[in-house]
Amino acid sequence: MTRILVTNDDGIASTGLHVLARTMAKHGDVVVVAPEVEHSGAGAGVGPLHLIRPQARTTTIDGVAEAWCVNGSPALCTMFARFGVFGPIDLVVSGINPGANVGRAVYHSGTVGAALTARNGSLSGVAVSQAVAGFGVEGQGWDEMILDQHWQSAADVAAVVVGELVAAPPRVPVVVNINVPNLALDEVRGWRHAAVAATPPRAITSAWLDPIAGTEGCYAIRMEYGDTIIAPVDTDSGAIERDEVAITYLSWLAAEPRDDLAGVDGALEALLGSSDRS
Repeated sequence: MTRILVTNDDGIASTGLHVLARTMAKHGDVVVVAPEVEHSGAGAGVGPLHLIRPQARTTTIDGVAEAWCVNGSPALCTMFARFGVFGPIDLVVSGINPGANVGRAVYHSGTVGAALTARNGSLSGVAVSQAVAGFGVEGQGWDEMILDQHWQSAADVAAVVVGELVAAPPRVPVVVNINVPNLALDEVRGWRHAAVAATPPRAITSAWLDPIAGTEGCYAIRMEYGDTIIAPVDTDSGAIERDEVAITYLSWLAAEPRDDLAGVDGALEALLGSSDRS
């Protein structure tokens, strides 16, 4: 039986996590290992382990046989799972995040970071996010904005993808980034393989320092959000803004050859000698 770890970046109490975990049970044995508090925006960071002093404690989620919460990030939950701390794991599924993780939000997303960390440990990872109607800011959604989320729609889309990964595992581990509109399934307009857009549907456009009254040299950092950005239809942002499901297979980080940085090579050579030490 396939053993599926379900995690998230919104914390163990998130409704999206619970719905996703119960839906994944149709494809295997589910163990939930999630942060005890919210870690939105954590990316693939595991944090300073010598300060965190990681701990795990058992908890209960309706309809889930085994659940744990960890005093760390989603990537840390996944990393420990790789080492068998919570028993053998075959696949990691992360979400459901309230707020689309598309465009540059992919870089910062703790939801996606858990899936990337899974692949680093030779496991496939699936990240599941859902748009927040009218307010998809950098992959996040405020509490009052997510009262009417169609969580089950996102979970059902994820279940189709996970079912195929379980039935026919890929030759090499994959990271699947799934973004689903906040609609009932019969209202979703379709799906597409999507490129990562340059921006999310709505982005921070400016930030500034605002002095905090009664303090010396201390400032609140204020942020302003721009209007909705309509991206090309073949991108993840564009698909989600058109009420389509976006499916994106995320690549590995890889070195990039650059022929416009000869000056860097020359400076290093002057300091250290030739790069060829063989």
